[in-house]
Amino acid sequence: MRRAPLPHIQCGTAQLKDGPRGRTSCARALAILAFVLVVATVGTHAALAQNPSFFNSGLNNPTFKTAPNAMFGPTPTINKAAPLYMQADDLAYDSGNNRVVAQGNVEIYYNNFVLTAEQVVYDRAQNRLRAMGSVQLKDPNGNISRAEELDITDNFGEAFVRQLSVVTKDDTRIAGERAVRREGNVTEFDKAKFTPCKSDGSTPPLWCITAARITHDQKSATISYQDAAFELFGVPVLYLPYFEHPDPTVKRRSGFLMPSFGNSSTLGFGFEVPYYFALAPNYDFTFHPRYWSKQGMLWQGDWRHKTSSGEYVVNVAGIDQQTNDLGGSGWRSSLETKGQFALSSWWRMGWDVTLESDKTFRRAYALDSVLQTDRVNLAYLQGMSDRNYFAMKAYQFGGLTYDNGTTTASRVFPVIDYNYIAGQPVFGGELSFDAHTRSMTRTNGVNSNVLALDGNWRSKNIDNIGQVWTPFASLKGNVTNYSGYTVGPTSDDTVFNGVAAAGVTYSYPWVAHTAFGSHTFEPTAQIITRQSRVDQSKMPDEDARSLVFDDTLLFDTDKFSGYDRYETGTRANLGIQYTFQAANGVSAKGVFGQSIHLAGQNAFTNPGVDTAGIVNFSPYSGLGSTRSDYVAGAYLTPWRGFNLISQARFDERDWTLVRQDSIAQATYGPVSGVLGYTFSHFDPYTGAVIDQRELNSTLTLRLTNTWSVSGMIRYDIDATKVIQDQLQLKYADECFVLSLNYIENYLQNPTINLVPDRTIMLRFELKHIGDFAYRTNVLNNVLGEPNRGGTIQ
Repeated sequence: MRRAPLPHIQCGTAQLKDGPRGRTSCARALAILAFVLVVATVGTHAALAQNPSFFNSGLNNPTFKTAPNAMFGPTPTINKAAPLYMQADDLAYDSGNNRVVAQGNVEIYYNNFVLTAEQVVYDRAQNRLRAMGSVQLKDPNGNISRAEELDITDNFGEAFVRQLSVVTKDDTRIAGERAVRREGNVTEFDKAKFTPCKSDGSTPPLWCITAARITHDQKSATISYQDAAFELFGVPVLYLPYFEHPDPTVKRRSGFLMPSFGNSSTLGFGFEVPYYFALAPNYDFTFHPRYWSKQGMLWQGDWRHKTSSGEYVVNVAGIDQQTNDLGGSGWRSSLETKGQFALSSWWRMGWDVTLESDKTFRRAYALDSVLQTDRVNLAYLQGMSDRNYFAMKAYQFGGLTYDNGTTTASRVFPVIDYNYIAGQPVFGGELSFDAHTRSMTRTNGVNSNVLALDGNWRSKNIDNIGQVWTPFASLKGNVTNYSGYTVGPTSDDTVFNGVAAAGVTYSYPWVAHTAFGSHTFEPTAQIITRQSRVDQSKMPDEDARSLVFDDTLLFDTDKFSGYDRYETGTRANLGIQYTFQAANGVSAKGVFGQSIHLAGQNAFTNPGVDTAGIVNFSPYSGLGSTRSDYVAGAYLTPWRGFNLISQARFDERDWTLVRQDSIAQATYGPVSGVLGYTFSHFDPYTGAVIDQRELNSTLTLRLTNTWSVSGMIRYDIDATKVIQDQLQLKYADECFVLSLNYIENYLQNPTINLVPDRTIMLRFELKHIGDFAYRTNVLNNVLGEPNRGGTIQ
């Protein structure tokens, strides 16, 4: 056989030579065949139908990946000017019957379609095209359609296919004893089966849908089933006289979503049947009330709107509660909204706000994690360029525990931060400015207004022998106006403070190259001098209360976390770092050091107290004495698949371990896991009256390519008891996911109504159809999981 291009014009009028090896043009007839076989197929593009969240939702990444534009979707565009290539054992023109006949290993190549058949006949008088004998078409997306016979008109409006079987690129299959195409966009499969599951032919697929008739309406993008049965391993388990759903090309359409069910000891049995309103291409609404047998109907609705510059969501929930054993009775409700919009290429605005009728409503109905104890509402305006940053924010803080007083309710507006880095060197170094201002008001407590300015200069220099010298200087000023602050020994309501600092950081890295890799030893010393004393007792501390001294903070010029406190006096920071890097990816880094207060007042010695008598930060920070505690950090990757990070702090007097945070991640063959260990020495100022040691671990074992088992445990070593644990058994293949979870929570906290709880959750997902979830207790959201029903994927 030889291949020859055929012209695409004058189809049906060219004269063909009679004989076994004749060749001429019949492009129109053969193009019809290639085009129609694509039109007659049914597709598998995965829909993101009724995706419930614009914001970091896992549903934006479907479990099952599919190739775009597969069997479903719009008719492919055919370039009629493109050449068509054909080869066959025989190509002849039957002048008596006015037919073009190609037979024997017919192969047609056109517009990236490949068609093979035993015989192709174009009847010019009837304007019909027939392909017979092992008909197979491969489209540009890799989908393969097979049939024994195809009969179709040349206007593509009607067709008949016998023994049609279609396999898409993602192995979704649909087969029928016959298929009929009518009205140009409706394809009917009789005695048909549909499955996305692989099968070797000797065993039935894991699941499939069989029906007396499957109809695909391409115009309305709907697939309907008549006399349908859902089969599991070839056994019918569910019969439906009629069933329909959008085809996988549909991303959004009004209709019911998959139901979800649950059971709770406090709420009773619950079920939810969401209804989705596809109101416009860029906004929608999901109405999903959930009925609880002990408390009544929890009304819920989610509004989503996406514009050309951003997006936002509004979620509402409310219930007329029947009992008062969940922290209240009568009408309880909440409104949650978040959004973000781009104002220009450098500017954006957004918000994250939740309004609620009382402190416990959202926890009681699993709208929030039961561990959430504070509410933080935020609105912001942010701008950023190469050397400038601006942010204006508004915060509202509120406590969600039973023992919170009104002192915890506060509003901070505005909070403005501005950073500028000079575009040109100044005195050979980098000059930058920071400005911060905020206004805080409380219902009962300290009200304050703060303006802080910070100028910094630094210059990095490397001498001829590789020593690195980095001189730096800074000037900080702070103006605080306050009322209701009765701790400081002053009657003034406005305080001015400032501190100037200058210093130098010195390091001398030594590099050695060996057959194993490169080694870098880098001793580092830093000295900073400031004025010896600044009276900070008159200033309330609102943003510098968090202080964790570790190796990452060792060479910070000011180790306080905010603007309301700063270091004074002269301090030296000393440390050494070792780094190893091998060509095969093995690496190691170790850091060790100490900070020494040389002169002046140590700002970490006396943290002071707030109006409630609570220390602003712990005096056991490790920095309160002349010589600080030792800090160390180890970062290891001894082989691929294993990582270890460990940070520790040791008492400078006797090397007693004060704090340690370690985490190891490993993967070896079918086993993967994470092990975390934390230790903190007793500190009555933070509520730790005894040493606290805790283990956190997760472990996953892949039993086969489809089965896996995993577990999680959180263990209190000192109390010798389990805090939380979870066990999961999971099956996942190309078309089906099943997971069974057992969760135990032993946490108790009466201030947030948290009691021990056990939860069983069953979830399964069918490719192209949707997922289903059942949980025995809504308190499973102790792990922070949202309590939402299944959604059609």
